[in-house]
Amino acid sequence: QVQLVESGGGLVQAGGSLRLSCTASSRTFSGYAMGWFRQAPGQEREFVGAISRTGHMTYYTESVKGRFTISRDNAKNTVYLHINSLQPEDTAVYYCAAGLVYSDPGRFDYWGQGTQVTVSS
Repeated sequence: QVQLVESGGGLVQAGGSLRLSCTASSRTFSGYAMGWFRQAPGQEREFVGAISRTGHMTYYTESVKGRFTISRDNAKNTVYLHINSLQPEDTAVYYCAAGLVYSDPGRFDYWGQGTQVTVSS
């Protein structure tokens, strides 16, 4: 079992930037692909993007390409989500997840509790 804790959310004005962090308790963090998901009010949880075990491969949903960047630091057991040019529609609870395959959004098994991102206009 992997414990995941997100942080870095908050209230941001439209056009601003934010960096979310997700830290894992497992010593085998580097053995997992890591994904980011989000859930807006009244909406289903959606896939945002993911990163491979080594950090050399990433995969994003088309709607966030160019604004969202995922990176990881395996020495710190941490994955990051950098968001630029925030828009009100980015308002959501953001979750990180660990899985075996970075390229398949349906194969993430461990989840954090989420961190709230609110974008004001």
